Amino acid sequence: MKKMKFLNLIVIIVIIATGLLSCESDEGGNGTNISAFSSTKSHNMGQNCMDCHRQGGPGYGWFNIAGTVYDTQFTGTYPNATVKLYTGPNGTGDVKYVVEVDGKGNFYTTENIDFGLDLYPAVVGTNETHYMSTAITTGQCNSCHGVSTNRIWTN
Repeated sequence: MKKMKFLNLIVIIVIIATGLLSCESDEGGNGTNISAFSSTKSHNMGQNCMDCHRQGGPGYGWFNIAGTVYDTQFTGTYPNATVKLYTGPNGTGDVKYVVEVDGKGNFYTTENIDFGLDLYPAVVGTNETHYMSTAITTGQCNSCHGVSTNRIWTN
């Protein structure tokens, strides 16, 4: 009986440790987790952030939109860009949301994003702005970009 309790305890500890180590905590404070220019607290560039940063997930904060921006060669990340979400394609309509890209090339926010508005992303770099021509229905940018479509990029 003692051996069974000990094994159960070991299993519980392993499960907890796996959850804690699978995604590191990004930024703390006040229940929000939002990327900011020059911050280097993010991780896992190019991966689907919402694999961990979701309701009940091990990552700190439930991201509503997140992804990674790359340089023109798709070999390195592009830090300190800006992601803007417009109500019309190609930068038309109103800017509804602005998310800063951090110093590692990641962008993310736990702030509420209303995807029912037909939001069209634009990635603003130093020299260029790139627009997505179709409306997004989810903020899991890296679930398609870098998997079934080109990575998000700017210059």
